[in-house]
Amino acid sequence: MTYISNSPESFASEALAGFVSAAYPYVRAVPGGVVRAQAPSAGKVAIVIGGGTGHYPAFAGYVGEGMADGAVCGDIFSSPSTRQVVDVCRAAESGAGVWLAFGNYAGDVLNFTAAAGRLRTQGIGVELLAVSDDVASAPPEDAHSRRGVAGDVTVVKIAGAAAAQGRPLDEVGQIGRIANARTRSFGVAFDGCTLPGAAEPLFTLPDGAMGLGLGIHGEPGVGEESAGSADDLADRLVDRVLAEWPSDAGDRAAVLLNGLGTIKYEELFVLWKAVAARLTVRGVRIVAPQVGEHVTSLDMAGCSLTVTWLDRDLEELWLAPADTPAFHRTAVWMSAVDPGPGRVGDGGAETHLDTSGERPASEVLEASRMGSGLVTAHGDMPDAASTAPALGTNTDSAVLAALEVAAAVLHEHAQELGRLDAVAGDGDHGRGMCRGIDAALGAARGANRSARGESGVLADAAEAWADRAGGTSGALWGVGLTALAGYLPTDAQPITLDAAARGAQEAARQIAAAGGAEVGDKTLLDALVPFADTLTEAADAGMTARDAIVQACRAADLSAEGTAAIPARRGRARVLADKSVGTPDPGATSLAFVLSAIAALVSETDR
Repeated sequence: MTYISNSPESFASEALAGFVSAAYPYVRAVPGGVVRAQAPSAGKVAIVIGGGTGHYPAFAGYVGEGMADGAVCGDIFSSPSTRQVVDVCRAAESGAGVWLAFGNYAGDVLNFTAAAGRLRTQGIGVELLAVSDDVASAPPEDAHSRRGVAGDVTVVKIAGAAAAQGRPLDEVGQIGRIANARTRSFGVAFDGCTLPGAAEPLFTLPDGAMGLGLGIHGEPGVGEESAGSADDLADRLVDRVLAEWPSDAGDRAAVLLNGLGTIKYEELFVLWKAVAARLTVRGVRIVAPQVGEHVTSLDMAGCSLTVTWLDRDLEELWLAPADTPAFHRTAVWMSAVDPGPGRVGDGGAETHLDTSGERPASEVLEASRMGSGLVTAHGDMPDAASTAPALGTNTDSAVLAALEVAAAVLHEHAQELGRLDAVAGDGDHGRGMCRGIDAALGAARGANRSARGESGVLADAAEAWADRAGGTSGALWGVGLTALAGYLPTDAQPITLDAAARGAQEAARQIAAAGGAEVGDKTLLDALVPFADTLTEAADAGMTARDAIVQACRAADLSAEGTAAIPARRGRARVLADKSVGTPDPGATSLAFVLSAIAALVSETDR
């Protein structure tokens, strides 16, 4: 558990401020995260990494000479927002483009890819890499969908050294892809982590048991077995990682044994003795091993093993000097490590490694227009002054009134949503939704409705929600609300039922496009699509706004409840798909809560 904090809401920001104060020779604070205190030379590719807080030294601890030039820092276990990524990249960039790396998690893919799109429109070159090293999260044939564990460290070290040598952006990008394709990790846990302010861990295990294939956002393992001795654990780790020794790789490898928060150095050294012996017997020539805490998960009791197979070029980059708050490499390794035989190629032999089986993160959102302000009403949008039924409200702004009731219901159910999310995720959905709605409500209260109508109020709220909430849900709510805003009046006219229905349809369409999901994948779409379809049918049938909303909300409620019967196919929960059966999707559930609260508001004000 977290013993030292002021409040859960401020924990991430206070931790970052304290880190900057302690590491001032290396870093300085910028909006969204940190960058190097001394700017790198002009013309150097900027290495920017990032993700949620709770993983120190990842990610801010790796900002410094020879590794990263900036780190984007989200909330606890939550992807940073698109705006945060853009802000850090602009602060770190020095004219040669940006190499962006992050763990392969849905929220990170959404926000980092959207940020890359914005940067490119501003004339900044970007290469993206979603690190995907966790062998437990998907089979080899689906390696592109694997999660990131601790492979970020070796991959970023190698790419950072390439950038420090002055290599161009496309070459740094190719080197990063090669390193990622040659990296494998496997982790185990003995107990779950506890979020700041929470009384219970996200998961527990029986005494003497360990979870296999944990996730670094507090997700439980994909299986359980007896913990056994250090030698038994070493067998398990080495067997799983070496089972995927690349067929075209030699025998030299960078190896990292990582503690996840509670397992400390002496225990890791005991384990390393056994791991190193087994790797050597199996024919691995270990190059500059790293043993310690590298990518943590708050106070999770667990560890992971990472192996990156090296060729001549990758080994040179792995051994290159680096100096950051958490990673120091001196020239001693260059003289201490026997170069030996067994290398692959001559430094350029790997440049044509086939990675065509991977789906680059850059393809996920290129057409999403998320947060770009380009979402506009279609030509068939109903005229705001039409005689269609209006959504009544006693306040100056129907959007503001809706956000106020949404805030109340989300705060009321925050713990319940967190419990649902903890079954197969990181348990932070309730907190994330509260962060998003609070930011949206603040923006809506400051918006000028008289100048921009309900559309402007919701557009400001959508941007604030996505920026503050972060993560997958924050990005998707930003997409959906922005789409809906394009169908609302831009003057003082009321919102019509027809406009709301068409806006809901467009929100569902854009969320599906952005997240790559569809109905049946156990996401918020399982509630949103039935709501939008029912609302549209009711509007076309000439129902009153009150009756239409009530009917549509009933459809959303039933569909959200029905997600309990299906396994998750998207997001973090997909890795634990079977465990998710029996529990409704938290995203669909939170949306149903919000819609029901808005329906109650409409019913009250339409009397």
